[in-house]
Order: sequence, then structure tokens, then C-alpha cells
Amino acid sequence: MISKRRSVRTAVLGALGAASLALAGTATAAADTASHPASPAAVAHKAPAAQTGITATPSTTSVRAWQLFRATGKTTGITAGSKVTLQQKQHGTWVSLPASAPVSRDGSYSLGVKLGLKGKNDLRIVNGRTASPVFNITVR
Repeated sequence: MISKRRSVRTAVLGALGAASLALAGTATAAADTASHPASPAAVAHKAPAAQTGITATPSTTSVRAWQLFRATGKTTGITAGSKVTLQQKQHGTWVSLPASAPVSRDGSYSLGVKLGLKGKNDLRIVNGRTASPVFNITVR
């Protein structure tokens, strides 16, 4: 009977010892990764963050004052249904005009625009901090 208890006690102590060794190994591995950041090769395999972008193409480059033209384009990284807005450069600052359009499911948009400021107009399409390249429309 004594030998049976001794063998049970030995088995329990062996299991506890193995568990404590496993926990110690886990703690050592966690401390090791906390003190040494991931290698550049490991970081390179992570998925890149989605880049946001907007393209803009006017239907014409020259219009009469208050003549309708279209600005169309595609967006990437912008959720469908969010608005894109037309901005015009006035006296060195970008001013948002009351012209906006929703982004469709495929990322495209189409915006009808009428301008009254005669001369060369610098325009762009924006959504938050994302802006398209500048395009020019001459109003005669």
C-alpha cells in the first residue's frame, strides 16, 4: 500500500514538474520576443496597409462660364458610399466647392461640375486627407 501511494505521489510530482517547466519555457519565449523585435524579414511578410488613392479625369479642359462638365475617376481604399468633394485653389488655398458625389461599390465616382471663375482653375477631388492629382479647367 505504501509503495502504491509513493508511485502516485511520484507521478503527480512528475506531472507538476513538467507543467512548471513548460510554463517557464513559455515565459522565457515571451520575454525573449519582448526584448528582441521581429526581424526585418519577418516584418516584410506582413500584409501592407491598404493605400488610399483617388484619380480624377475631367470630360474637357475648357468650358464656358457655368457650363456643365464631368469629373470622373476611381478610388482605392475608400469605403463605398463615402463622399468625394471637389476643391478649387483660390488665392493659394484649397476651398471645398458644393459639389460632391458618393463612391460606388467598385470605387468609381462621377461628379457634375459648373464653374464661374474665369481663367485657369486648379481643381482636385478629396476624401478626408486623400486627394487626387491636380487637374486644370480653363473657363472662358
